Amino acid sequence: MQEDIHPNYRDVVVHDLSCDFKFITRSTVQSRETINFEGKDYPLLKVEVSSESHPFYTGKHKIVDTAGRVEKFRQKFGTTGSKTRATG
Repeated sequence: MQEDIHPNYRDVVVHDLSCDFKFITRSTVQSRETINFEGKDYPLLKVEVSSESHPFYTGKHKIVDTAGRVEKFRQKFGTTGSKTRATG
């Protein structure tokens, strides 16, 4: 590898603000803030959503009925101007 062209790859603390969860990972992102985590100082990266609070990973996600959306649209606006034919 060439010298002095690669970013500094180091340990950082990621702080999920929505659930106050912190974990250590490695990153090249620059940060002005630092935090003392487990007795050592690390750069701090604040995020709104992580795997600890994301609905997909926590099992709290909603299933969206896309067929119901299409039927609601057709009831509201009809098939005028539609390139597809309504069934039924």
